Amino acid sequence: MSENTATGLPASIELAWGFREQPKKGPKRALSLTEIVEAGVTVADADGLGSVSMSRVAQELGVATMSLYRYVSAKEELVTLMGDAVIGPAPAIADDENWRSGLVRWAEEQMAVARRHPWSAEIAISGPPVTPNSVRWMEAALRCLRAAGLAPGQQLGSLLLVTQFVRSQALLESQLAAAMRASGDTEETVLSAYTRQLSMLTGPEEFPALHGVLDAGVFEMSAEGQEPDEDFRFGLDRILDGIEVIVARTTAAGTGT
Repeated sequence: MSENTATGLPASIELAWGFREQPKKGPKRALSLTEIVEAGVTVADADGLGSVSMSRVAQELGVATMSLYRYVSAKEELVTLMGDAVIGPAPAIADDENWRSGLVRWAEEQMAVARRHPWSAEIAISGPPVTPNSVRWMEAALRCLRAAGLAPGQQLGSLLLVTQFVRSQALLESQLAAAMRASGDTEETVLSAYTRQLSMLTGPEEFPALHGVLDAGVFEMSAEGQEPDEDFRFGLDRILDGIEVIVARTTAAGTGT
């Protein structure tokens, strides 16, 4: 595909937006960009992001590798479009929805996507969102933050903060799950062993705060059934508490109180 594009974006991204038509040259157009992206998602879901290559995706589709390059010029573009495909349409945000509840729903739905497709958290960030679904998700979050009364700069800063938290939490869960699958251990055995190791390696005189946590059995309680959402919501709520402070200050400044 030609890279001379009106927006300055790769031609495949313009195609995803509908800014250009599917390639029509060649004896038969047996493919579409959507089919190629879906095949990439199938490979990543089965074997991880590291298994995605142009040749592997072509094999999945039963076509020659070179035929993919008429639609997407590089693996990096394909992976970007795969991430956009799995995140799907943005949640609908009503104009009268409470900003905080809307942002919680936004973050929880992002986390749900990451748990269905753990590889999506591993996609390298090469710049701000430019793909159709990712831009619409950005719009949805900004609507929540605009409704809170924040200035445009504060809206964007708050969005980046929430996005970074969701991404880091998703990546942490994905990496821990992969490590446990590789070792054959469970969360219970890992945390139990970790508690024993720390108890042997450290003493309460040098590490009084750490031993306060160990003596309280916090790691054991986590291993016995604490849901992943508990940690996620704790962190998310603390971030939103901070944003709420800014909202309150902005409101007070606007009313002169």
